[in-house]
Amino acid sequence: MNDAAAKPAPKDWILGIHAYVPGKSAADDGRPLIKLSANENPLGTGAAARAALVAATADLATYPDPGAAKLREAIGAVHGLDPARIIYGTGSDELLHIAASAYAGPGDEVLYVRYGFSVYDIAARRVGATPIEAPDADYATDVDALLACVTEKTKVVFLANPNNPTGTMTSREEIARLHAGLRPDILFVLDQAYAEYLDADEDDAGLELAKTASNVFVTRTFSKIYGLAAERIGWGYASQDVIDILHRIRAPFNVTTAGQAAAVAAIHDHEWVEASRAHNAQWREWLAGEIASLSNHGLRAVPSRTNFLLILFDGKLTAEAAMKGLWDEGYATRWLPGQGLPNGLRITIGTEEQTRAVAAKLRAMAEAA
Repeated sequence: MNDAAAKPAPKDWILGIHAYVPGKSAADDGRPLIKLSANENPLGTGAAARAALVAATADLATYPDPGAAKLREAIGAVHGLDPARIIYGTGSDELLHIAASAYAGPGDEVLYVRYGFSVYDIAARRVGATPIEAPDADYATDVDALLACVTEKTKVVFLANPNNPTGTMTSREEIARLHAGLRPDILFVLDQAYAEYLDADEDDAGLELAKTASNVFVTRTFSKIYGLAAERIGWGYASQDVIDILHRIRAPFNVTTAGQAAAVAAIHDHEWVEASRAHNAQWREWLAGEIASLSNHGLRAVPSRTNFLLILFDGKLTAEAAMKGLWDEGYATRWLPGQGLPNGLRITIGTEEQTRAVAAKLRAMAEAA
């Protein structure tokens, strides 16, 4: 007997997922805004990567190289890694999802720090695992708190370093201590989406750890400093055993021909990376100084090693009001009540003109509140 009201029923754990909310690019009234809400490179894309992408679009009828051989070889050469142990994805997001899919499921726990990247919760729930948040330490990672949350059910630990959305950095000594405290059957996923913004002496040694550890998976992306967010290209490094497992569930042909070509050019364009890093460091520190000068109005910037600042509003000016005031100036920023930060705005470091304009508007609003 057919029941007209019957319909396919999703798994219970899927109903617990709140879909990922991307950064705004328009105000509520539809006005287009300058997007300082998605941590994109304000300088755009380097000329070499752009030219390589355009040249690679000559053949649109042929599938891309399924093994991304040239891309893996380029990444391996730049970072001193074995290309056979490099996996590639539709952004690093795909790799985060397949890591959870391969190693966790119903009855298992996936652990991450409070105020971590919102995809970790989604990746856990998507496979029926239980997401567990460890307490933070003033918006930064607390290694002892993470280790205290590990149980016999823990199968995956996610850690962004530097962290999104807080911008905080965990030292290489603390990363090593965290890894040493995890059972070898727990997959430690070290999400380094913002690693290229670090100075050389700030490297957390995650890739070095992944060279020898059997349970470390490091992920990176071309969406940030390389200016290739539109192409959605990520990569990861782990033991051969882990990589072989992840390839089983990686989507086939998941990185386009043009994307592969652009990424190869981008990773070799050291001048562009250095210029982007220098611009970001200069204007991040400048903006942090401007926010510090507004501390008597309740504004505070969390120390950041990324291309954004998390600004906390604990005075008369609220984060929501600041977001709307910046809309009026034509700027989109990221308000974070859905991540437990109703008093926080995450603001990407833009061009000099954009950064100065944002600071001026915040000052005007704080002083008028």
